[in-house]
Amino acid sequence: MLVRDLGGLIILFVMPIVLVVTITLIQDSTFKSVSGSTIDILLVDLDKGKLSEEIYKNFEETPFLNPISTAEGELITEAQASYMVASGTYQLAVIIPEGLSRDLNTQITKNIADILEEFEGNAIQDTTTATVVPEIASKVSAKEVTIYFDPITQETFRSAVIATVDKLIASIETKTVYQAFEKEMGTSRSMESFSQGHFVQYKQINPSLSGEAIIPNSVQHNVPAWTLFAIFFMVLPLALNIVHEKGQGTFIRLQTTPVHYLTIIGGKAVVFLGVSIVQFTMILLFGMYLFPFLGLPFLVIGDALGVLYVVAIASGLASIGLAILLGTLLSTAEQAAPFCAVLVVVLAAIGGVWVPVFVMPKGMQMIAKISPMNWGLEAFYDCFLRKGDFFSILPEISLLLLFFISTVTIAMLYHEKKKKV
Repeated sequence: MLVRDLGGLIILFVMPIVLVVTITLIQDSTFKSVSGSTIDILLVDLDKGKLSEEIYKNFEETPFLNPISTAEGELITEAQASYMVASGTYQLAVIIPEGLSRDLNTQITKNIADILEEFEGNAIQDTTTATVVPEIASKVSAKEVTIYFDPITQETFRSAVIATVDKLIASIETKTVYQAFEKEMGTSRSMESFSQGHFVQYKQINPSLSGEAIIPNSVQHNVPAWTLFAIFFMVLPLALNIVHEKGQGTFIRLQTTPVHYLTIIGGKAVVFLGVSIVQFTMILLFGMYLFPFLGLPFLVIGDALGVLYVVAIASGLASIGLAILLGTLLSTAEQAAPFCAVLVVVLAAIGGVWVPVFVMPKGMQMIAKISPMNWGLEAFYDCFLRKGDFFSILPEISLLLLFFISTVTIAMLYHEKKKKV
């Protein structure tokens, strides 16, 4: 019946591949370095001083930022920038406040004068610096660099942009402080030899259970997640198959044969387990050989192929067990179709297929632990990203198999009870 159902075969085998390819293409840019793409930003300079020039220069030198300060040959005003961001023409605009360079230099000069006066005991000869500057600086208030964001931008994007802008401005501030110290010291020696680089550097390491350095990419994240979603979507056709057999009387005829209920559902389980294995194999092959032609990273499997198939089989069994239970409990196709579809989507949502579990609220993280999709996803991640072995995935595999046994057992007990009634 399954082989003769062309539409069903397309849904089971073609749609998962389309889903994985589409989602991976959409999300690929989020896993690439931000330097791989350029973001146009509006830069409104109300300061027109040395500091704003440095900010513009640093923005230009940053590979993924393209500052734009004019439109149709005219300087962009703050009101125009706000409108262009609100209308979705640009994703963000940075507004440099008026008097930023002047007030920052005044504040820095005051601070340096206070420090030198404290250390030298009123030995500062320039009375203007020691008296007038503090008086002016006392009137200086903190400046705000305003950033307008398109309302549709996500919080992660906003945080990344703010961190980048903050880092650039902090670097310029530090440079200004060094230059002010050199000026206040009034020495003939230049402070060019004074190191202005970052003393603390950052080194990123993605550890794995095998000791290899892993660089995650969109393919390694999306292939396991959406393959698992496709495997569990088998719940819908299998549960509907069982419901249809009950409604059409086929199941009653099957019961007249001298076979146990376990034999009947066992035959269905074998067929759909084969379907899940074929699904998984096709997606692996597409990830290895088709994705590079689409500009996507190559799917790296390494030596974990056998362990991957163990996870796929255990996930397929968990999906089959859930389908058998739902098909046994539900009475009509009208009940089964929407309920199964929504249930799979809910399990995927709370299981981490759409949103990583670690960014969920604490309560949802606890709920995620009960989703069989989360067990399968963690096992796949152990293989693809953490380079784990069979023993590292044993807890998740055990949970998936226990889920399969439990659901089938409940389905059998319910069937026996209903048959006696």
